[in-house]
Amino acid sequence: MIYFNSDYTEGCHPAILAKLAETNREQTPGYGEDDYCKLAADKIREACQAPEADVHFLTGGTQTNMTVTAAALKPYQGVITASCGHINVHETGAPEAAGHKCLVMETPDGRLTARQIAAYTDAHYADESAEHMVQPKMVYLSYPTETGTIYKKEELREISRVCRERGLFLFLDGARLGYGLMCRENDLTLAEIAEYTDIFYIGGTKVGALFGEAVVITREELKVDFRYHIKQRGAMLAKGRLLGIQFLTLFEDNRYFEISAHAARLAEKLKEELIKMNIPFYSDSPTNQQFVILPDALLEQLKKTYVFSHVARVDGTHSAVRLCTSWATREEDVDQLLADIRGLLGL
Repeated sequence: MIYFNSDYTEGCHPAILAKLAETNREQTPGYGEDDYCKLAADKIREACQAPEADVHFLTGGTQTNMTVTAAALKPYQGVITASCGHINVHETGAPEAAGHKCLVMETPDGRLTARQIAAYTDAHYADESAEHMVQPKMVYLSYPTETGTIYKKEELREISRVCRERGLFLFLDGARLGYGLMCRENDLTLAEIAEYTDIFYIGGTKVGALFGEAVVITREELKVDFRYHIKQRGAMLAKGRLLGIQFLTLFEDNRYFEISAHAARLAEKLKEELIKMNIPFYSDSPTNQQFVILPDALLEQLKKTYVFSHVARVDGTHSAVRLCTSWATREEDVDQLLADIRGLLGL
């Protein structure tokens, strides 16, 4: 079987595996206080052009999202998110389990707007019953979003302005950050993300690492006691150097961006060729997630060779599915998928 259902089906980049094997018998301090973690943090600060930022390495995306929201918010505060946001849909209520409600907004393409955020926050404080309701304090963005869309520079800058005017923390979930930054339509840099947000994370699990996410904190008040929250939420790895080694390797020789560009290029190829076949798309994604609408009969044939994610029933005979590329996707597998679809369509 050939897997296009997600971007973390493989292990890790060979350079990481080699470095882990090379350093396997070394003895280092635990809990992220080793030299590898320190060097990796320095590399990330350099890439972000944020020399004063705090960098922490956590084990997974859900733990990271729960840890960040729990660390930033008081018990009566919640986080504004798009309805399709990962924290709202695919984390089994993790923020709520930590005591913080998701304040959900509907969006046509997974992206919140500055106007929405301003209107929601202003309405809350204008309500005479405000203190009887969950107080909005954080805005959660995914980059890319769950529908594969991205925020452009001006959009993120405006959201940042609205958040700072209203005293909201801006948190960006970068589980697939590399795939957004390296797609053709992107006009943001990593340094600009660090500038416009208060806290964000660089995804490793989906972008070449065995596991792990790197949290970057630029807002001073969010830096205080963050390691206590990491420990309490079960996201502090005893053998922390395993995370440091992975991110150090990813950020050497521009590797993180090069492997992300590979995934973006193959997704663009997939999209362009499917458009030539007149296949419709469920959403217009420029990133490594492509959402296509295909006849159910054709999908049943494809299932004999490929694995993909079901997204939605479109009508009585068609469904939308997600096709993901990743750092490890082979071009020949993309070519075979395209050839099989052409054959099944009789093209």
